[in-house]
Amino acid sequence: MEMPEMFSVEEASEFREKIRGHIEDGFSSFVLDFGGCAFIDSTGLGVIVSSYKKCVENGGTIKLKAMNANVLKIFELTRLTHVFEIL
Repeated sequence: MEMPEMFSVEEASEFREKIRGHIEDGFSSFVLDFGGCAFIDSTGLGVIVSSYKKCVENGGTIKLKAMNANVLKIFELTRLTHVFEIL
């Protein structure tokens, strides 16, 4: 699943609805592609964490890939690198 270039409040809401729909359709594991994402804010992080919890409840997971240095730094500062597998 490709992440938007700027993952903030507006994009987070759209992402939340999209991933919830996939979970309701029976999918529980996702790989989030951050190759085109240059920015993520706390709302974006919160949506990813809550989506991860929902996936785990359903026997799945979320993995992250292709993170640029700025986005990876946010995950490191919040210690979310200990939660998510980064490919």
